[in-house]
Amino acid sequence: MIVSTPADKRRSPLESYLHVLHALILRDMRTRFGASIWGYGVVVLWPCVHIFLLIAIYTFQKLPAPLGDDRAMFFATGAVPVLLFQYISREVMKSVIMNRPLTYYPQVKLFDLIFSRILVEIVTGFLALLVVSSVLVAIGVDPIPSDPLTAVGGYIAAIILGIGVGTINVAIIGFFPGWMIGYALFSIILYVSSGVMFMPSYLPEKVYFWMKFNPALQTAEWVRSAYYPYAGLQVDYLYVIMFGLTSTTIGLFLLKHVVSKMQG
Repeated sequence: MIVSTPADKRRSPLESYLHVLHALILRDMRTRFGASIWGYGVVVLWPCVHIFLLIAIYTFQKLPAPLGDDRAMFFATGAVPVLLFQYISREVMKSVIMNRPLTYYPQVKLFDLIFSRILVEIVTGFLALLVVSSVLVAIGVDPIPSDPLTAVGGYIAAIILGIGVGTINVAIIGFFPGWMIGYALFSIILYVSSGVMFMPSYLPEKVYFWMKFNPALQTAEWVRSAYYPYAGLQVDYLYVIMFGLTSTTIGLFLLKHVVSKMQG
């Protein structure tokens, strides 16, 4: 619970805002993961479980990696950016539904709920990336890309994309609460078509052309191009960044109407 205290009145506006943001982040982590650090650890480890489950399936069926010689590296380079995008876009939406009563406090705005959850998901995604990299090192795989700056750019693009789509999701559920279920189903389609388990560029040109309109697919190829420069992957960097920024702009514009509806 966030309440006003005499100490709050002595703080500067920035200090007061950071105090509210800190309280929201702590509340978010405790309500979602429990008071124990193990609850948060489960979420951080989930991408690892996800990736190595794919590896197990391919190993059991004796299927080679679609690109390169290492299955773990192939799946990690595709799954991590796509999951980072999906987690942010989904959890931002869930945070508004779960924490909406907090907006009745004058210190808490709808944007604060969104921003605090974005920060939590970015930190969670970063920790998951560290865990995945550590596991790859432990099994003898070098996780350092040939072009580190390109890989970092791909992860940043996934974050921007997740923020943009997540902001629009918040606006949509303000008018259609059932969209949470709808987006969960839509996320499955996005994931399957994002090239985590296969190489979209190996498909017929006409199919690949339309699939590249999925920005999540391009974030996966963005990161993979840093690890497999010889693959000749063509990424439309401007399209991915502009998709994320445009989505964020549209979402913030629509949030004004959501706030008016909540206040009404």
